[in-house]
Amino acid sequence: MKYKIVTLGCRTNQYESQGFSDQLRKMGYSEATEGEKADLCIVNTCTVTEQADATSRHRIRQLTREHEGAKLVVTGCMAESAPQALKLIDSKIQIVPNQDKEHLIEAIFPDVKDLPEFKIERFEAHTRAFLKVQDGCNSYCTYCIIPYVRGRSRSKGMKEILEEARTLIANGYKEIVLTGINIGDFEDGDLRLAGLVRAVDALDGIERVRISSIDPDEVDDELADAVMNGKHTCPSMHLVLQSGSNVVLKRMNRKYTRQIFLDTVERMVSRNPDFTVTTDIIVGFPGESEADFEDTLEVVRQVQFAKVHFFPYSPRDRTRAALYPNRVPPEVMKARKSVLLRLAEKTAFDLRSRFVGRMFPVLLEDGDGEWISGHTPNFLKVRLPRGSFQKNQIVEAEMIDNTPDALVARPI
Repeated sequence: MKYKIVTLGCRTNQYESQGFSDQLRKMGYSEATEGEKADLCIVNTCTVTEQADATSRHRIRQLTREHEGAKLVVTGCMAESAPQALKLIDSKIQIVPNQDKEHLIEAIFPDVKDLPEFKIERFEAHTRAFLKVQDGCNSYCTYCIIPYVRGRSRSKGMKEILEEARTLIANGYKEIVLTGINIGDFEDGDLRLAGLVRAVDALDGIERVRISSIDPDEVDDELADAVMNGKHTCPSMHLVLQSGSNVVLKRMNRKYTRQIFLDTVERMVSRNPDFTVTTDIIVGFPGESEADFEDTLEVVRQVQFAKVHFFPYSPRDRTRAALYPNRVPPEVMKARKSVLLRLAEKTAFDLRSRFVGRMFPVLLEDGDGEWISGHTPNFLKVRLPRGSFQKNQIVEAEMIDNTPDALVARPI
């Protein structure tokens, strides 16, 4: 029996899809290769933007054509927000809501006894393993549908997390990324995220520990200390900005200000000058003026992000911002996105230039012809001559040049 899983959206979805895959393999299924017919297809959808919805629908239609007769199961955030729209594609689709996602295999095979437990043992096609420690969100930002489709914040227990982490390490993963929908909410009794980071950092065999996307106001002194003083914690964070304008941040119902964001960055960089930041930015939020946009550009200039993920604002049903007036015209949104892209590329290049001549360990991830690429602990992309190197190796390398998309290095 063959299966195929299509995953869209966030790292949490990627983790969950890997859990489905591990369960199916234990049941005797194998993954369908390119061009091979699958008996079971699973689509883990995303609904964070209109484009995400369109992509989810497209991939579902594609599977119905390419794997005619296969059982098709759809889960994820679009399955929660628009199940009837998905049913219109094919009435035989089985919808599994987000709250039942960890029991998806049970829903598909209700008569099978002793099904494998939902947890991951590997992270296929990735060198770093994403480990979900939290789900749901209580923030209700005005643009975001996630609290409605993922539910209230809830955390996995420390014991279960460490057990999964040990298995991933035993299976050869050198880097673990702790992830969640709003990871700053993590708690297990009196234990908060800082304690979890320290516990994972102390595991035998771990080489690198990262935290996925987190809001700047959630990086308290305890968490900063756990990251900056850990043996294996990486000097890099994905701190969510969304906008550099306090006016826009307030309308978004974000819990921090521009200054809190900059202070958080400064606090980390002052303790380690090699510390880098990646971020998310929304372009064209309703009412965003040229002055608001310039505030965002100024933060990008000041921080010099290692990477910026930016998204044009997309109205989502059930969110407050969908009712806001003063929509930014699409042509203005497109122009601002272009300006931001050019600036983000320039400032990331300038940031990388500071590290030419330095030596770093590089975790190798992807090969491309004569080159193989990876990342330093502070999340700078690096390319090296492939030679005999393989994915998942850590190689000491000297940074010898900078290019528009990565540092160039030579192994030591």
